[in-house]
Amino acid sequence: MRLHTCTGAPSPRRVTLFLAEKGIELDTVEVDLKAGEHLSDEFQAKSPECTVPVLELDDGTCLWNSIAIRQYLESLHPEPPLLGREALERARVTQYVLWIEHNGMMSAAEAFRNAAKGMADHALPGRRPVPQIEALAERGTRRFGHFLDDLDGFLAERDYVAGDAFTVADIDALVMIDFGCRVTSSELDARANLSKWYERVRSRPAIRAEG
Repeated sequence: MRLHTCTGAPSPRRVTLFLAEKGIELDTVEVDLKAGEHLSDEFQAKSPECTVPVLELDDGTCLWNSIAIRQYLESLHPEPPLLGREALERARVTQYVLWIEHNGMMSAAEAFRNAAKGMADHALPGRRPVPQIEALAERGTRRFGHFLDDLDGFLAERDYVAGDAFTVADIDALVMIDFGCRVTSSELDARANLSKWYERVRSRPAIRAEG
């Protein structure tokens, strides 16, 4: 089994932090996104959307979605449980992971892909050319601010995103905050609940070891 990844990119980071929390080590292959390696025919055969990460199994089967990759690895390495222990907790974790992806990742990606010079004609993932739209970059920035406000409200009631335990929902929220605040120039200072949660999660040994 090996992981095709790109160090520092948000979606691969969702998996690498999961691996760190689990104590799982995998062979990795770095994909140079700036050089366009992900747009090659060879890579598209592994990932139809030409995105990372991709988990390539020993028989050649490829999983090319962060959620699917973690679900598969959790089934092989159930401890510590990061997707929830029982039915309701697993459902809540999935609910918040999807909420974070839709409201956090998609808004930050919208802001980034429609403004970054390196994303000209690549405003959406894949090989088909998609032009940038300035208004979408502005909308993405506003949406990301709403995401931070809503997450701050959720965290007024609990210590972690999906409940009382640290899960992949916290990993995804951390990754989206680091990425989204960088590309939208957003800040956490005025969001007290979110700021406390952020410091709590950043202090975890596996995450702190990331550097």
